[in-house]
Amino acid sequence: MTTPQELFERHRATLDQAVAASRQRGYWSPFAEMPSPRAYGETAAADGETAFKARLNKLFPLDQPAGSGFVGAERSPFGFDLGVTYPKPDLDALLSAAKAAMPGWRKAGPDGRAGVCVEILTRLNKRSFEIANAVQHTTGQAFMMAFQAGGPHAQDRGLEAVTYGWKAMTDQVPSARWEKPQGKNPPLVMDKVFEVVPRGVAVMIGCATFPTWNGYPGLFASLVTGNPVIVKPHPAGILPLAITVEVCREVLKEAGLDPNLVTLAADSADAPITKELATRPEVALIDFTGSSEFGNWLEQNARQAQVFTEKAGVNTVVIDSTDDPKGMARNLAFSLSLYSGQMCTTPQAIFVPKDGIKAGGEQLSFDQVVQAIAGATDKFLSDAERAVEVLGAIQSDATLKRLEDAHSLGTVALASRKVDHPKFADARVHTPVILVLDAQDEAKYGHEWFGPISMIVKVDNTEDALTRATALARGKGALTAALYSTDQTTIAKAQDAFTEAGVALSVNLTGGVFVNQSAAFSDFHGTGANPACNAALCDLAFVASRFRVVQTRVPVAA
Repeated sequence: MTTPQELFERHRATLDQAVAASRQRGYWSPFAEMPSPRAYGETAAADGETAFKARLNKLFPLDQPAGSGFVGAERSPFGFDLGVTYPKPDLDALLSAAKAAMPGWRKAGPDGRAGVCVEILTRLNKRSFEIANAVQHTTGQAFMMAFQAGGPHAQDRGLEAVTYGWKAMTDQVPSARWEKPQGKNPPLVMDKVFEVVPRGVAVMIGCATFPTWNGYPGLFASLVTGNPVIVKPHPAGILPLAITVEVCREVLKEAGLDPNLVTLAADSADAPITKELATRPEVALIDFTGSSEFGNWLEQNARQAQVFTEKAGVNTVVIDSTDDPKGMARNLAFSLSLYSGQMCTTPQAIFVPKDGIKAGGEQLSFDQVVQAIAGATDKFLSDAERAVEVLGAIQSDATLKRLEDAHSLGTVALASRKVDHPKFADARVHTPVILVLDAQDEAKYGHEWFGPISMIVKVDNTEDALTRATALARGKGALTAALYSTDQTTIAKAQDAFTEAGVALSVNLTGGVFVNQSAAFSDFHGTGANPACNAALCDLAFVASRFRVVQTRVPVAA
């Protein structure tokens, strides 16, 4: 057995580096993002694929409290059923087991819990290829994205949450001797102990498109601060989180702790359990990523819990002017195409002045701007082998129907088309649709159209564009905003406007950085300052309310 304190000592250097990175906000990661044999071993890719295939058409074994029967109906967006089944949860038993596990986890202390959590993340990293295959065939992400976003980048976000939790818990000393002078009389002397106390059982509600990237921050923020976690995956994306729970339980057991600190509560689309679980009085913390409708329901009905939500929004781009029109068009083409727009950070409404823009020393008309973006997207996706590695596959039937319906919303600048996948004949791969709308069509572009659906909106001028974009962020929410401008006054005005609207702004992206990508330890994902989400991944506010500090004081005899 390796104790929690020994695990802390093993990973202390990583934690110290993570603390420094979170303060400096530069690039840092302990996990290799490229699936290279040099980083993961010569056989890692083959071993990961073999491990994934060994999961298919079988019961996923979890030694945890369970009810009778099994659930599981995951289907790969690349065209085949996974056939994996999972123990049907017994909520009474899971909640009881989670509460029973809390005292020992609390006594492990902030250092011990941080050590255990980093050990879990380290082992998850070693299984990144297996997880990548699971992510690919539940979400529809292409393999490279599934590896990076589902593996090391998700692990980075988990470590970031552990880091902020550890910082918050250790901000004050664990004990102190208090002496108050009393003049000629002996001083008053007391010994005081300050102990971090967890809030209670946490529930992490997973999403279908980014089960690990969006799930790990809440999971590890709750766990490191002393709270047991029940992981409730989306019915379409159970396997990546089931593997995660398996690794968590393995490490906890080896550290002499109760593995029921982390359990899986899988359900089905036709018999959901999320509402029942979320409103149980034992549940003190909830993390959710998904629709605004259900996020709002949780905030309004799970009143006994602290609820952290990431919901829908309308991400915008304002084009005022550019020195590099081709670079701008290529950058936007990639952003609109990546994972078929199935990202909460993908741009949707692109505002362009009706009189066009200044671009590289010439004036481009509105129609020319539209054609530049549509043409760059079409060209970028013209090679099928490259296209499928960017687009991935459409995750859900609802998104596919939404894509079909979107063609009637406005003038079609670029129609969506089906792309044949060279490896998976039944994969549902579709290019984005790009539409042209007028400013007064806000009823159409003013709410989220999740998927490969983008709209170029004709506005009066840049000021009108900024007004509309920031109003959408304040009213409907947004996780990202982008601006293209060569005018410093316009850039400064936009920065102030989007800051006040509570949305992160990217300016003049023309190279290898894209508006819908977010880097742990540097970028804050979301702000909690607009309706798209009520928390940021990851800051101190995301972790600090997951625990309380309780003191004991004892007089010291003279």
